Amino acid sequence: MGTKSAVDLMESSSEVHFSGIYMDGLEQRNARTEQPTTSATDMNKQPFVIGVAGGAASGKTSVCDRIIQQLHDQRVVLVNQDSFYHNLTEEELTRVQDYNFDHPEAFNTEQLLRVMDKLKRGQAVDIPKYDFKGYKSDVFPARRVNMADVIILEGILVFHDPRVRAMMNMKIFVDTDADVRLARRIKRDIAENARDVGAVLDQYSKFVKPAFDDFILPTKKYADIIIPRGGDNHVAIDLIVQHIRTKLGQHDLCKIYPSLYVIQSTFQIRGMHTLIRDSQTTKHDFVFYSDRLIRLVVEHGLGHLPFTEKQVITPTGSVYSGVDFCKRLCGVSIIRSGESMENALRACCKGIKIGKILIHREGDNGQQLIYEKLPNDISNRHVLLLDPVLGTGNSAAQAISLLLKKGVPESNIIFLNLISVSTSRCSYGLQKFPQNKDSDI
Repeated sequence: MGTKSAVDLMESSSEVHFSGIYMDGLEQRNARTEQPTTSATDMNKQPFVIGVAGGAASGKTSVCDRIIQQLHDQRVVLVNQDSFYHNLTEEELTRVQDYNFDHPEAFNTEQLLRVMDKLKRGQAVDIPKYDFKGYKSDVFPARRVNMADVIILEGILVFHDPRVRAMMNMKIFVDTDADVRLARRIKRDIAENARDVGAVLDQYSKFVKPAFDDFILPTKKYADIIIPRGGDNHVAIDLIVQHIRTKLGQHDLCKIYPSLYVIQSTFQIRGMHTLIRDSQTTKHDFVFYSDRLIRLVVEHGLGHLPFTEKQVITPTGSVYSGVDFCKRLCGVSIIRSGESMENALRACCKGIKIGKILIHREGDNGQQLIYEKLPNDISNRHVLLLDPVLGTGNSAAQAISLLLKKGVPESNIIFLNLISVSTSRCSYGLQKFPQNKDSDI
């Protein structure tokens, strides 16, 4: 690829065929037709909406799953068009075998539009769960979905209605050979729905194939990206994810503040974060998983300490070239919440000295230093400043100012923080203050 990024390659021509992924002028088409150009400001306010269309059993679900897996550090919501089937009337139920579920009129598009509009405006919504045995959408409890960074709308006919298309920032069509789709459908219907091959083939020839030819295939022209082979096309999915990350990363605080480090989110971290946020979590579990998360933050912070190379002799007599971290280190906790991080620091650094700072809040912005007990030689040490929850940042700012007055070089201060709530997103990370004294916490 030379010096060009994958996104550059994706957007460099009106039609590109790159390892099984077809781009049809993604940025240019969106600008000149249905989707207006999204400014950087708008991207900060609204989620990135991806439409994934294609024939039944084309691999749409696999594509969505792989995109979600790779976007694990973003909040992603999957909305299935199948959730918005109309309830069948009593008359339709008596001849359900003649009902065409692949026809555009089978879907409650108005309800889908209302749900998508609310999600785009950052509102929580209830998505129905359609009962494919009773053919009703009010049998099971609805699925509650909160605001997200990325919304994936998946379904055979999500490109059919121009109003739905207009909501999308990216449109993907999963293009799979008809024989492959039929084979998958036969296998799936026999295994999941206990249907015989004859019934599957009858429905396919009567409804599925005509609907694909008449309604689904024509919407392929609206796609920005065409993916052959569905979820098996890893190269195409990697490029799509990179493009999404580029769009979402325009407002990445780590790019704005180079001294900010955020621990990469994983499903394990998100799972523990979910537990400590759950009002039903017991006190014992809350403490246990909070301690685990704090330990991760502390260990990550220690990795930013200066070190020198060091060689040692192993028990086998060989020479091992390793590193030796700085010896003069201390922790400082902002009372009271900062004390919850002390055990993790002691577990990682045996015998470490820990100082205390107590700051009393007076109003929204006023802060008053009540108590401080710090090592006498703190100016010669690297300081790990402990405060698990960052709200306004006023207490942390005053604590840092005190350390600077005590002679601690700004480059020797590492601020460890578990949850930052001063922005719209919570994160795990640390703030290091190397050069810029105007760093905004």
